[in-house]
Amino acid sequence: MSWMEEKRFEWVPLASSMLKKLLAGQTIIVITDDERAWFGKYILKSINSKKKNRPLLPFVSISTFFPNMHELRTKEDIEVLEDMLSQSFLNGYSFFYIGKSNDIKMQLAKRNDDSFLWVFDEHMQNSFYLSSGDDLLDIKLVQLLRLLDKSIDAVLFAEVSLEDDE
Repeated sequence: MSWMEEKRFEWVPLASSMLKKLLAGQTIIVITDDERAWFGKYILKSINSKKKNRPLLPFVSISTFFPNMHELRTKEDIEVLEDMLSQSFLNGYSFFYIGKSNDIKMQLAKRNDDSFLWVFDEHMQNSFYLSSGDDLLDIKLVQLLRLLDKSIDAVLFAEVSLEDDE
């Protein structure tokens, strides 16, 4: 993961913010563009694998709650979905989006300031940049998930603290 060394300053604040929300009891709603649908399924299978010796974590797929994501077209459609999610997750929720910025699902994730965004081919504020043309992209995605998973363990088992620097 030597490629990650130069991106660690981009990664740490984003991952830390997501982990704080997870520890606060928020649900993490995984959303991907169509090309990364396989990775969304991999996240959900991996994060709560029985092999992990930790509590189950509230990671869910948006398609579980709204299988008609491809029908989203307007701002009003997104607002209706957000209302349903707010009623469903009283402790709050955050989006974990993996994909290109021009996908309608990105518009949903971008509306939530707390989203954990892995965005392809566009540098955006408060997101982790990846190139969809990278020959090693799939390997990097899996490596990033492993890093996130190890970070979750470190926080859950008090190996690191997520105290604010304020």
